[in-house]
Formats: sequence, C-alpha cells, structure tokens
Amino acid sequence: MIEKIGIMGCGWLGFPLAKHFVAKNYKVYGSTTSKDKLAILGKEGIYPYKISLSADGIKGDIQGFLSNIHVLIINIPPKLRGGGSESFIEKIKHLHVEIKKSNLSKIIFVSSTSIYGKIDGEVSEETEPCPVSESGKQLLASEELLGQDGALKTAIVRFGGLIGPDRNPVTMLSDKQNLSNGNQPINLIHLEDCIQMLDAIVTNNYWNQIFNGVYPLHPTKREYYTAEALKRNIPPPAYQDDFSSKTGKIVISKNFLDKNHFFYTSIVS
Repeated sequence: MIEKIGIMGCGWLGFPLAKHFVAKNYKVYGSTTSKDKLAILGKEGIYPYKISLSADGIKGDIQGFLSNIHVLIINIPPKLRGGGSESFIEKIKHLHVEIKKSNLSKIIFVSSTSIYGKIDGEVSEETEPCPVSESGKQLLASEELLGQDGALKTAIVRFGGLIGPDRNPVTMLSDKQNLSNGNQPINLIHLEDCIQMLDAIVTNNYWNQIFNGVYPLHPTKREYYTAEALKRNIPPPAYQDDFSSKTGKIVISKNFLDKNHFFYTSIVS
C-alpha cells in the first residue's frame, strides 16, 4: 500500500494537492524553494524540504526527501516564457540521477498539452506529440527520459490550461483588442479535477500510462472568455473576425474517461 507521497513543487497546484493527501491520512513530504514557506507547509501537516533544481544541479537534501516516500509527484513546470533560457530537461536529468540512487520507483510527472503543438482537430493520448514551443519540447524530452526508464513506473499527466480560485486567463485577456483565434476551442481544467486525477492514479496504481487532463467541454475562446468577463464585471476581450480554415485542437481525456472516471468541477463558473 502507498502510504508516503512526495510532492516536488508545492505551489498553486502542489500545495492544495499535498493538503488533499494529508486529509486522506497519507504522510506527505513537500518541497519548496522558499525558506519562508517551510513553516507554512509544516502547519498543514506536510513534512517540508527546501530543495532547488537548476541546470547546474540540486541544492537541498534530495536523498533525504526521496528516501521517505513511495510515490513522487513531479510538479515543477518549465520557466521558459518571456525569452527565458532555463534548461528544464537538465533539471529533470539531475533529478533522474538522484531518483536512481534511491529505492523510489513510482513517479507521476505533471506535463502539459503543449506537447501536442498546433495540431488541428481532436487529439488523445494516442496522438503523436508535435511541440512547437520551447517549453513543450523540453516537457516532451522529460516525459521520454522518465517514461523510457524501464526500472521506473511512470505516469504522465498532460494538463490543459489550469483554472481555479483566483486563476483564470480572462483576467489577463480582459479589454485586450484584436486577438486572434477567437473561434478555436478552449482546453481547460479546474484545480479540483487536477487533484482528483492525480489521486486516481495513486489510488488505482495507473502506472506506465499517459493521461490527458482537460475538461470535456470546449466552447470557443470568444464564447468562453466573453461570458467569463461578463460574470466578473470586467471588459471582455475583443477578437478578430476569423476566416481561417484551422479549427484548433480539442484535447480528449480518453484514458481517464475510458476508466469510468469523470470530471467533478465544471470550467464554467
């Protein structure tokens, strides 16, 4: 039985995920890069570790962290936006080396639907990835590094756009003008469903599998963000008239739904 879970990256998703597992009486070990957050984790019953990953190596008691757990959930997204040059795959390579030194064999790697790139139409876990962004390329390389290690039992979860308390893209899109792709579908998932998916993998031992994590409702960006802006009483974004033949991608969470799981929290508030 899995009794001890490690969550590398206790941020917007990782922290409530850790509290969820604590509430289910797991022993939960959480990593943070912030010294100030150690006490916050401890107050929630999470065993805190200050660990920092970089392309140059790992700072912190990584072996002490790994030696305590049965499952490791890697939840450290690439920081490659805005022209950044961080080598995310090098960070994962360093972590992989440390994992191999430990007795740990069960890994959940939190990835992204960005690995599918700009494919048009429906995509499932069986679709060949075709990333175009640097973060998507490095996430795919990290998936392959962990997933192709035959000594590890690895589950890969490709989440769509994350929404939840105090987080929705509409707040950044509000009042923007002349936006493109208004007729393309959204691919979003609520925080609570992210947690339920990760819980289902641990509870049911869904190892050596890939899961898309996207709510099965795909209105257009124009429809969704206009409605969300009006609910919040903020100016909606304005989209260009779209005469493109491209339909955009619709990400299907086929593997999760085929196992008779379902999504609990609608993306429509």
